[in-house]
Amino acid sequence: MSTMNISLPETLKSFVDEQVSTRGYGTSSEYVRDLIRKDQDREKLRALLLEGANSEPGPPADKAYFDSLRARIGAAGKSDKKSKSPDRHGRA
Repeated sequence: MSTMNISLPETLKSFVDEQVSTRGYGTSSEYVRDLIRKDQDREKLRALLLEGANSEPGPPADKAYFDSLRARIGAAGKSDKKSKSPDRHGRA
C-alpha cells in the first residue's frame, strides 16, 4: 500500500478525529479511504446517470410493464424453489 501525507488545518483535523472516534473507524486513514471510495462511487453513479439521460427513451413504465415484471419474477422464484433439493428435514 502506498502512503500519502496530507496537511490539514486544525479545525479539519479535529473534525476527522471526531469522525474516527464517533463513527467506528480505527484510524484517520480508514476514514479517508472510506471518503475516497464513496467519492468514486458517486462518480460512477454520475456517469451512469448521464449515460441514461443521454440515451434513447425506453418503453413506458406503466401498469402493463410492472405486471409483466411481477410475472417474470414470480416465474423465476417458482423455478428456484423447484431446483433446490430438500434437506434432511424435507425443507428446501
